[in-house]
Amino acid sequence: MLLVSAPAGFGKTTLLADWIASSTAPHTVVWVSLDSHDSDPGTFWAYAIAALQTALPDVGTRALALLQASPPASVTTILTTLINDLAAIAEDVVLVLDDYHVIDAPEVHDGMAFLLDHKPRRLHLVLAGRADPALPLAGLRARGELVEIRAADLRFTPEEALDYLHGVMGLQLTAEDVAALEARTEGWITALQLAALSMRGRTDLAGFVAGFAGDDRYVVDYLVEQVLGRQTFDVQSFLLQTSILGRLSGPLCDAVTGQRGGKAMLERLDRGNLFVVPLDDRRHWYRYHHLFADVLRARLLDGHADQVPDLHRRASDWYDQHDERHLAIDHALAGGDFDRAADLVELASPALRRLRQEATLRRWLDVLPDAQIRARPVLSNDAAGVLLTRGHTEGVESRLRDAERWLDALPGDGQTTVTRPPGMVVADEEAFRILPVAVAVHRAGQALVRGDLASTRAHARRAQALSYADNHLGRAAAAALIGLASWGSGDLEVARAAYVDSMLSMERAGHVADVLGLAIALSDIQAVQGRLRDARHTLERALRLAETQDGPVLRGTADMLVGLAALHVESDDLQSAKELLARSHQLGEHLGLPQNPYRWRVVMARVRAVEGDLDAAVGLLDDAERVYVGDFSPDVRAMPARRARMWIAQGRLPDAFGWVAAQGLTAADELTYLREFEHVTLARALLARCRIDGSTDAGQQAWALLQRLLAAADEGGRTGTSIEILLLQALTGQALARQSRGNLVSSLEPLERALVLAEPQGYVRIFIDEGEQMLALLNAAGQRGITSGYVHRLLATTGAEPMQPKGESGLVEPLSDRELDVLRLLASDLAGPDIARELVLSLNTVRTHTKNIYTKLGVSSRRAAVSRAMELDLLRTRR
Repeated sequence: MLLVSAPAGFGKTTLLADWIASSTAPHTVVWVSLDSHDSDPGTFWAYAIAALQTALPDVGTRALALLQASPPASVTTILTTLINDLAAIAEDVVLVLDDYHVIDAPEVHDGMAFLLDHKPRRLHLVLAGRADPALPLAGLRARGELVEIRAADLRFTPEEALDYLHGVMGLQLTAEDVAALEARTEGWITALQLAALSMRGRTDLAGFVAGFAGDDRYVVDYLVEQVLGRQTFDVQSFLLQTSILGRLSGPLCDAVTGQRGGKAMLERLDRGNLFVVPLDDRRHWYRYHHLFADVLRARLLDGHADQVPDLHRRASDWYDQHDERHLAIDHALAGGDFDRAADLVELASPALRRLRQEATLRRWLDVLPDAQIRARPVLSNDAAGVLLTRGHTEGVESRLRDAERWLDALPGDGQTTVTRPPGMVVADEEAFRILPVAVAVHRAGQALVRGDLASTRAHARRAQALSYADNHLGRAAAAALIGLASWGSGDLEVARAAYVDSMLSMERAGHVADVLGLAIALSDIQAVQGRLRDARHTLERALRLAETQDGPVLRGTADMLVGLAALHVESDDLQSAKELLARSHQLGEHLGLPQNPYRWRVVMARVRAVEGDLDAAVGLLDDAERVYVGDFSPDVRAMPARRARMWIAQGRLPDAFGWVAAQGLTAADELTYLREFEHVTLARALLARCRIDGSTDAGQQAWALLQRLLAAADEGGRTGTSIEILLLQALTGQALARQSRGNLVSSLEPLERALVLAEPQGYVRIFIDEGEQMLALLNAAGQRGITSGYVHRLLATTGAEPMQPKGESGLVEPLSDRELDVLRLLASDLAGPDIARELVLSLNTVRTHTKNIYTKLGVSSRRAAVSRAMELDLLRTRR
């Protein structure tokens, strides 16, 4: 990166322009001149991308669409798309950002830092400004990636000053006069230029130079006054009146000055080098040199302060008529016309909130007097919403009360303008009509930020009750908040129904992008409920809806593909899952919601784990954690717990139990839905310790914890979680039985229930991923007739030969020698007492052996036991 940093007037722009003009290297140059209005991230990147497209039409099309999307994508996502486009170009491109010092938004600086960290090889950045930018310059210097040009490099030497004053400005000065002038200006080019302009037409140049003294501020004031004093009255008036504008065009200047001929005047000033900088090749838009504009505005305030409000009003009117409401508001604020500014802000607010440009809205609200906001119920509510979008609760309550006090003062239905109380101001009538709903929604959001889920639901239900039938957005927002609160408390059925309602309302409102965002949350809820088929239907329907929309691909489409990929992994269709993930990747992260980069990596990690590459899976989970973006949705499957599960699968128990200790987890904890995934992970760790270390205590802790977790999951209707817990119960029972030489048959009871729950939804990997111990249990279950067709399909996915036992190989627990003796006699015609006499046993002992035989064979009668024994070839006489 090239940084040109020096005070105003040191010729930064001229230097860069000359360098570019004289360069013989093949490259494309894109120049962006910035002003204070460009600090809004959306505006800044829109100008930068638009400038790039003037030279590279194929670059930034998707990025620009993202800025205009509703809601817009994150800056990181937008820049990633832009970087990918730039990486594909075959020529060098130089992007010059002039006057970068006017940018004061941290979000813009963060975006520039991201661009610098991921800059394509053929992109060369040049930043020019009066101060060092808030960028990681030290790191760039350390890596040798920064070239700096500063004031000491830009100061004119005596030789350069002589060339400039003689050759460019046409003055005949002695070498001594030039040296003195250069010394007194310290090589400051603007001062030299102003001095030269003042000396035009003078005869006593030496006397002027001798009397030229003072610090920069007074020198500039003096010289500019001399320059202005030599202009005609109409030029002086034009310069002063239009100095309030950041950008100048003929029609705009005509509107502000109340005169005609603005375009011709700008061309005249340009030709006369009176500090006018063209902003385009057609000479349609200009700006004044910043230093010159500062001095002009200072003189306007000193001599004509009474004109300033009216000049800003005219500018505001012009911008409003030309659909540039942002600049109309800025001029209304600058002119102190707060009534007009507040009206315009209120009218602009819905579009800003839809496009997620709350930073601009917040900037305007910060300038408006508090009395203006408090007098406007709609604006008071908007101010509360801006605070909530930043995750703040301080100040929200007072703003909502300001809105409500006007609603409380209204008679009747409150919607007529005739009976409104004095002092209340409304500019957006539609927003006022639905204001009670909006206030209730914000109260629900406030409660959600505080973690008060009960109040969230209460306020959201009030919003539903207040909503008109045509207020689809209000109804959608209220339903979504109910869904979020219910989801966070583990009441998934209420959450599911609320999300369904919200999606329908969003679809009626035509906000399809929001439908996609709701669909990914709804499918997550349905999956936890064990409703995999419903989850797949939700995502497929949303994807079809998105694909039927005209225009560019909707943001959120990539999320639908990732969600479907996760479901295909569970059904063991890895090929389809990988194809869906590839399609999502090809669309780009800019077409995903903020959590899409995280979700993509989580699903791909599971694919890698199924393929046996656990190291790659852990790496993907680490990457996922780095790109995680939180939102209002509950984080019920936190990344550290996911990683701990992968460690358990790798046999890294010390790492897994390090995580357990760091989280402060114990088997005796009080259970909550928000930590359910963590506690199930703890049970997995205890089970692994029981298997590997032979710790009966760990196994018993796991069993007791799983019992409590199962009861909670069953009560909450979280069938997907219940299936996992039941499988872990079966494995834990198996591990404990093997250590104590106990009865393994009891492991089949939870497995049978899991199979019955899972079969209708097509679960596969949840069983197979548990390894060889689970395969043995599945084989035994199938041989006992427990969902044998489903078990056969599950085992077939592993390539095993299911349900073809030889001898006792199919038994979970083998029969003892004495039980085999009893079994063979059960196949005869002997009655119980006869069998007892034959084996020299008591009748009670024979009955006990018979009961054990029935249990191990999974039968309930003598005939069934004999039949089963024949199938298993257990009736041969022992040698």
